[in-house]
Amino acid sequence: MDDLRFVQEVVAKTVTPAWVHHVPKNFGEKGAGSIKADEWHLLATIYLPIALVLLWAERVGNDAAHFRQLLEHSMALFQAATIVSRYTSSKSRAAAYRDLIKHWLGNLQDLYPHTKTPRTRTNPHYAMHIYHFLLLFGPAISWWAFPVERLIGQLGKINSNDHLGGRSLSMHLYVIRINLSLQANMKQRL
Repeated sequence: MDDLRFVQEVVAKTVTPAWVHHVPKNFGEKGAGSIKADEWHLLATIYLPIALVLLWAERVGNDAAHFRQLLEHSMALFQAATIVSRYTSSKSRAAAYRDLIKHWLGNLQDLYPHTKTPRTRTNPHYAMHIYHFLLLFGPAISWWAFPVERLIGQLGKINSNDHLGGRSLSMHLYVIRINLSLQANMKQRL
């Protein structure tokens, strides 16, 4: 059984409380569609840690050490996701998050050479700023990205034919104003 099928089987067989939403059983396949932020969160905090421990922890042979590194690397990211999604925050939790993300980013290009690019990617850069957001704004649940994700989805549905004007221009200017206001507010707090 290939790794994706194994993870899908773990997702299908894992018993969770009724309040835990499900991820698509066929995630990772063409017809599954895009995984939403909440589904990624469930994968990173419940299903993937279970699946990868079962899949990689007991490997033997020439590639055992490599899979152990992959497991430790993945677990650092999963632990960071768990810390950032708690309902309470503290300086020590923010520091633990920062250390885990630094560890994860530090090994990313060695373990996954295809991630080497001449420029810094947005997500790893943003991940380092979450430490500051935890200190400035408290628990991530209070400033979670779901509303922003919905706004991006709505903006993407506007047919502008690559021309700004009317409603799309108004929304664009509104988003720019909010961004500038947030940046000014962050500079004052730092």
